[in-house]
Amino acid sequence: MPEHQESIAQYYHDRTKYHPETIAAKSQGLDWSKQPVPFKEYKIGTSYDLKPYIQEENLAFSDEPVALWWRRLSRLLFCSYGLTAKVPSMMNPIYLRAAPSAGGLYPAEVYLVSRGTPLLPAGLYNYQPQTHSLVHFWENDVWHSLQSACFGHPALEKTDLAIITTAVFYRSAWRYQDRAYRRIFLDTGHLLGNIELACALNEYRAHLIGGFADETVNQLLYLDAEQEGAIAVIALADLLDVQQNFPLGITALPSATQTNYPYIPDGELLSFCHHATQIEPDADTHEVPNATSNTSLEDKYNFPFCLKVSTETAPIDWGLNLEGLERTVLRRRSTRVYSGADLTLDELKALLDFTYQPQHYIEQGLDDAPDYFDLNLIETFIAVSGVTGLEEGCYYYAPLAQELRQIRFKNFRRELHYLCLGQELGRDASAVLFHTADLKSAIAQYGDRVYRYLHMDAGHLAQRLNLAAIYLNLGVSGIAGFFDDQVNEVLGIPTDEAVIYITTIGRAK
Repeated sequence: MPEHQESIAQYYHDRTKYHPETIAAKSQGLDWSKQPVPFKEYKIGTSYDLKPYIQEENLAFSDEPVALWWRRLSRLLFCSYGLTAKVPSMMNPIYLRAAPSAGGLYPAEVYLVSRGTPLLPAGLYNYQPQTHSLVHFWENDVWHSLQSACFGHPALEKTDLAIITTAVFYRSAWRYQDRAYRRIFLDTGHLLGNIELACALNEYRAHLIGGFADETVNQLLYLDAEQEGAIAVIALADLLDVQQNFPLGITALPSATQTNYPYIPDGELLSFCHHATQIEPDADTHEVPNATSNTSLEDKYNFPFCLKVSTETAPIDWGLNLEGLERTVLRRRSTRVYSGADLTLDELKALLDFTYQPQHYIEQGLDDAPDYFDLNLIETFIAVSGVTGLEEGCYYYAPLAQELRQIRFKNFRRELHYLCLGQELGRDASAVLFHTADLKSAIAQYGDRVYRYLHMDAGHLAQRLNLAAIYLNLGVSGIAGFFDDQVNEVLGIPTDEAVIYITTIGRAK
């Protein structure tokens, strides 16, 4: 196989970029006869019905220890990935879930692994959103195997439950072809954001594990690795058990960086990239990034002589026992049309505060340092078209300094419409937020697997942004389809920053 200058992650990213000259040729009509089913069915196993524990009439019994335990687990799963609405469609109805998904395709599956508790026997469980139940499809103890696959991660030493999210690749690839790999990990990031907050609502702490032996976890779950793959492992620490309150661990491990690969035909790029970014069971994991690497010393960009606007603000009040947050998770919807009316600067500050300043919410019972893979790798730029009290233009957001730094002076509505593939959301939004990353530098730290980490972190941040916007009665919608290179050129974003995700914010029409 030939030696390439760029790694497989860089190659994949470049190959799946949208370009104005070629996007029409890449667009294909959907074969509705092959539309994937967004649910997995297990025909054998014991079913645990979780619905009674979220029904209002049963709340009177929630003080009973057994009922309380089930209620916490039931609410955690429902707020993470439960069905929240049914939308009629031409072919089959679309069942919306607590976490957003590109095209309503929901590639993620959620598994629960139990070490063995008095109420949940050891083994493997699949979460069934359509019935809000758990199917116990494998009854043997697999906890030791999970620990081994996660290279002895300390979070699995004292916990009894873990969530594993997987992706059924065809669910997204049916519509988005090879570029679906990006969307799968953005969708997983949305889900991780929900899991993090749902844990806080129910006295759990989510310990994120991105470094694991893929093949081992796939085999543990009895997955067909050509069709589905493990994406993230989350150890669930029960905060009501003092033994499960322990320090944070390493969330991300590096993989190899592959530069020897053949020409990969269209339609095979997604699968090849996923296998190339796996960690082998015998990988040397002794030399890993520092577990405290999420705390950087300074913001990356500090442009001289630019306008700087402080974003310091009072935190959003989520109400007694975070009731406002739970309601928001369950009523969240992606906005389809904006009115074009302005936001206020205070509203934009509030959105940024909840998304990037979790330490401001510890008094409300939220985690002051939730797990990400490495936020040092993610940068944020905001194109402002209509924010009262803020000049139009493109800004860099410096989360440590808590300020916006203007890098370009212009109203970009017309250009944003073009950059977002003609979607009116880009044109009519009041502000458009871009998550970017220096892909070459990130690969140097974590190998090709960092491509997964970047998209999951961007999706996680975007989900916090989504929820804050909905709570403030604003509109919000993510966009994963855009002209990659033109974004940097038009907005003045440095050329070494690869655009990972776009979130539009405005007033819903």
